Amino acid sequence: MPTLVLTNFNIIVSFLGGFISLFGLVSYLLKEKFYMSEALISLLAGVTFSPHAANLIRPLEYALGSEENLNYITLYFSRLVLGVQLVLAGVQLPSRYLQKEWKSLSLLLGPVMTCMWLVTSLLVWGLVPNLPFLHALAIGACVTPTDPILSNVIVKGKFADHNVPKQLQRIIIAESGANDGLGYPFLFFALYLIQYIGDGGQTFSGGAGKAIGLWFGETWGYTIILSIVYGTVVGWIAKELLHYAENRKWVDRESFLVFAVSLALFITGTCGMVGSDDVLACFIAGNAFTWDDWFRLETLDEYAFPVFSLQPTIDMLLNVTIFLWYGAVCPWTLFAHNHVISIGRLIALGILILLLRRLPIVLSLHKYVHQLQDIRQALFMGYFGPVGVSGIFYLYITLEFLEMLKQGEHQREDVANMGEAVTVVVWFVAICSVVVHGLSIPLGKFGFYLPRTLSRTLTTDDQGESFNIRDRVSSFLPPFSALSRSISRSRNDSGANTPHESRPASSRPVFRIGGSVIKDNRPANASQTYVPPSRLETGTGGTGTQTPQETLPQSPVLPNRTIRFPDEETDGP
Repeated sequence: MPTLVLTNFNIIVSFLGGFISLFGLVSYLLKEKFYMSEALISLLAGVTFSPHAANLIRPLEYALGSEENLNYITLYFSRLVLGVQLVLAGVQLPSRYLQKEWKSLSLLLGPVMTCMWLVTSLLVWGLVPNLPFLHALAIGACVTPTDPILSNVIVKGKFADHNVPKQLQRIIIAESGANDGLGYPFLFFALYLIQYIGDGGQTFSGGAGKAIGLWFGETWGYTIILSIVYGTVVGWIAKELLHYAENRKWVDRESFLVFAVSLALFITGTCGMVGSDDVLACFIAGNAFTWDDWFRLETLDEYAFPVFSLQPTIDMLLNVTIFLWYGAVCPWTLFAHNHVISIGRLIALGILILLLRRLPIVLSLHKYVHQLQDIRQALFMGYFGPVGVSGIFYLYITLEFLEMLKQGEHQREDVANMGEAVTVVVWFVAICSVVVHGLSIPLGKFGFYLPRTLSRTLTTDDQGESFNIRDRVSSFLPPFSALSRSISRSRNDSGANTPHESRPASSRPVFRIGGSVIKDNRPANASQTYVPPSRLETGTGGTGTQTPQETLPQSPVLPNRTIRFPDEETDGP
């Protein structure tokens, strides 16, 4: 007889599929119109259906009732997401980017990151009562790296296309990718000192000298340098093998597009087996994989034809899933009921960290980073330094390290409260960052447009209804920004035919993707279509010229359609 089988597997799969489907129905509206972060939306959904509310997502039951198992699940899930995201981040950067921009990156990963660590540690030490300074250094190290996943809200999408210069987007991607892996030296500097001098050296002999020796040997030598070398070698070999196979037509398009994701899985697993820094190795491998720009340019037409898009899809699925999980496993009740810090001090600490952790040092050094052309861009980059998956990752690395300091079944006395302190502070700062940085753009847009809207409303009320020809004709003409550019080009040609008028019908390009041929059947007066850098044939039979383009030409938006190609004009910000 049929029965209702409410197993955890059935519930979580149903919820995950239902949420992603419902989110997809309004994703364009939320992300491109209201500038809402998918991380924030997923986090709120995870809280809503967590054991603290609807109790449909029950992480502790999935971990067989063990808090230790739950910590391991969260740690390894975070590792997986970071590995895939960082390989994709490395692939996005142009040829030899790390080599060309080493001066700016050295400044951001050296003095800026060190100051972020020290400022955060001092704030934690000052606001958390009875916390040793070494413990504060470890907590500060967890939230020092900027998160590449949360950074997507300012380097991808319509807001970034209209407001963030391309070179600023790239330096943000490069910094957030590299400093994730470089959080290890800051964290283990404090952890090794806690291990060897925390209880007066009674448990582990050797003192500070032994701790510093391990820090240089294991952290810098084995963890950092080995991961850089390994990521470079694996990324380069993978590029050469893929190029070799693609030249001989051994690889199909689906396998070609998924190659970067499979490379991330391989590096994450192998680095995990040898105990090196898999996060940094993934980012370096992504850069080495596209060192000559071949793979990046070959996959540009993936973004020109979204039906073939695979990597952004995987990126979105991982983002949504990880923040759903975070919303469910976050220790919400611990913020108000713990033995370390009061809720008032915790709120003050979160605010101060978001304001002072990064912004002052970026403002003071922005003149030495050529991507920051003025003070506004420095303010933007200094403010958007989110804490997210990387912070949670280092939190559970710290908790795993503290398990080594146990004496039998009991924790060592000097670190008895450290696990609770790092859990409360890091989780709270990460949640604050997701909420604040996720709402900053929509609230900023609302604050910018509200006074103008009120002013127009009051003016209309005073003067009565007036005839606005621009509003009346907007539904019949292309977007005003596209029309303005067309008029500007016409004026620059001094009366000559515009590019729209002078384009012959025979010059319409033909796109060949795999075995399919897609022709440009739009009217001859339409804007030029984006030409992929490869697999191009001209309609006249001539040989196509490979013209890699960073900025795609734009044309009017097709009516009643939200799924657009990159060569179509977007609405104004």
